[in-house]
Amino acid sequence: MKHYQIKIDNMQIDDLKLILKVAEFRSITLAAAKCDMRTATASAAIKRVELALGSELFIRTTRHLRLSAAGERYIPQCEQALAVLEQAKQNLKGEHDEIEGELRVALSSDFGRNLVIPWIDELMDNYPKLSLRTHISDSNVDFYRDSVDIALRYGSPSDTNMYGFKICNVPRLLCATKEYLIAHGSPNHPDELNRHQGMFYQLQDIINNSWEFTDGQSKFKVKMQGKRASNDGDLVRRWCVAGKGLAVKSALDIADDLLADRVVTVMPNYQHVSGELWLICPSRQSITPAVRLLRDVCREKCRTILKQLIAKGIIDKSVLD
Repeated sequence: MKHYQIKIDNMQIDDLKLILKVAEFRSITLAAAKCDMRTATASAAIKRVELALGSELFIRTTRHLRLSAAGERYIPQCEQALAVLEQAKQNLKGEHDEIEGELRVALSSDFGRNLVIPWIDELMDNYPKLSLRTHISDSNVDFYRDSVDIALRYGSPSDTNMYGFKICNVPRLLCATKEYLIAHGSPNHPDELNRHQGMFYQLQDIINNSWEFTDGQSKFKVKMQGKRASNDGDLVRRWCVAGKGLAVKSALDIADDLLADRVVTVMPNYQHVSGELWLICPSRQSITPAVRLLRDVCREKCRTILKQLIAKGIIDKSVLD
């Protein structure tokens, strides 16, 4: 009988943990969600392990996944080996899990400046060995060129070599001030938006002036007119609060203005396409105890904000699913 031994030298521990989750749930998608990664990233990890072993661990069909004969023999040994390594880690816990080092993080202008920086300031007050270097920009980050280790961004990582933690779902809301709506009228249908001034986010030379909405059954795409555009999301929010027109903003970015009644949502029966907030890392080596703590803090803080918006009737509770 062939014996399958753990080859730690050419596998990553996190890949092996994922293998155990796939074996437990009989699903790559469910295992990926449990391990805070995209399904494509999980599939690539499984292929790495199977390539290192020279054997397929799972039999995959269009509807089902089950352990192969090799997998049946390998999984118990894998569980034992990881249990030993986890115990060794626990024995050394304290020295290696201390929250310290430099957080080199890329943040978007609005969300980063107004929300995340204060959260990190709290962390640094509680953990004096932490230091911070920020890269504030709404443009896509280049981890190597910009010398950052992590990025908080709307949207899941498109590169399967990246590692990401989903923080939360984030509705995008059409907003304006009450004063603007009194002066210019409150639209009730996307077809009425052509009479209004839009304020747009601009990425490089592309202006985001095509807005999409849905009533749950049909989709509506509107090409907006407007005199203001910026590559700085915080400036777009400030224009909106100043009553210059309509803007589509992340519920997190504009939450404080909504809760304080500085702006209101427009056309609540027609939802804009929602997004997701992710913490993205270029490698496993970037996922330090400090990064994991930042991930947990962001999840807790964002959930609190979303609950406040739900309590005020601004967004639906399904966003927390």
